[in-house]
Amino acid sequence: MQTRISILGSTGSIGTQALDIARRLGPERVDVVGLGAQANADLLIEQAIEFAPEVVCIGEAGHYEKVKSALECRGISVLCGASGFDELATCPQADRIVISVAGTPGLSPTLSAIESGKSVALASKEVMVAAGHLVMDAARRKNITILPIDSEHSAIFQCLNGEDKRSIEKIYLTASGGAFRDKTKSELAGVTAAQALAHPTWKMGKKVTIDSATMMNKGLEIIEAKWLFGVGGDQIQVVIHPTSIVHSMVRFCDGSIIAQLGLPDMRLPIQYSLLYPERVDAQLPRLDLLEAGPLVFEEVDLDKFECLSLAIEAARVGGTLAVVLNAADEVAVRLFLDGKIGFLDIAKVIGRTMENHTSSPDPSLEEICAVDAEARVAALTYAQRSI
Repeated sequence: MQTRISILGSTGSIGTQALDIARRLGPERVDVVGLGAQANADLLIEQAIEFAPEVVCIGEAGHYEKVKSALECRGISVLCGASGFDELATCPQADRIVISVAGTPGLSPTLSAIESGKSVALASKEVMVAAGHLVMDAARRKNITILPIDSEHSAIFQCLNGEDKRSIEKIYLTASGGAFRDKTKSELAGVTAAQALAHPTWKMGKKVTIDSATMMNKGLEIIEAKWLFGVGGDQIQVVIHPTSIVHSMVRFCDGSIIAQLGLPDMRLPIQYSLLYPERVDAQLPRLDLLEAGPLVFEEVDLDKFECLSLAIEAARVGGTLAVVLNAADEVAVRLFLDGKIGFLDIAKVIGRTMENHTSSPDPSLEEICAVDAEARVAALTYAQRSI
């Protein structure tokens, strides 16, 4: 059975790995009909020449002419900007839309894809963090299944296959602990961006790797899981699992726990989201249980990982506080990567921004966008004041 896909964010970590799956399986199984990238015009052009999609989109207008001149002669339509991404998300030729656009810019294309009746494979956790209620309401109305790409949420999705969600007692989100799992809080004060980017088990983009080091990624995943699986934030627990073999677990009301295991390779959950409900052999590396070693689980130190505590609070309060959390985190991580604030300042910037916001429940898309913009300005202001 062939799946025709359109990838928004094709030049990023998830997008390039999705194309690797398409390359391995061939167009008879995965046909790439649309590609979109924000700024990496050169790689987008290379991808389009290889996969020959019907349409591509470049986000930054300054690259439009370059992409257009390179591809239009090949019969490939070229779109541009946010409206172009919305059009790409509703591409008539596509069955499934892969959303791997970084941050909240993925929200509008996600809603557009759902409204057009497309199946959505979602890698942009920020979409669910900022507007999970809007996405899930639209998906229910259109009878669309959101297929999570994050390894943890893919694992939960697989564990729940054939199960009644009302029987969920607890969801365990596993965390490697990032680059600084074994450091004390005092040792974190002087760590560099290069150290934070040296993840022990996963190969990911810069933003998510820093979020892993602060464990904000797990906080965002709590909020995402809350919406995806219809559970309360208090039913989700993060546990440290250094080897990243168990990707997540679900405990049911009878006490049984079901876990999903695999190597720390994002191509496996990506492939599952592309071909669901089918499973096929793409010749990916296999987990050997006899070589995996002990499966160790540890409690998270919430004092050391303050970002996780802040996210747990945002999950509890709900509404626009989650929007503020996400926006402030994006600003703080960028400032840290640019060497303008320290590692521990990331949590301080986020916390200060959250403290000065009064959360509004069930926000509209317009309100989400307004709060997101305001939070970014506020976070930058607090950072510039040297906290």
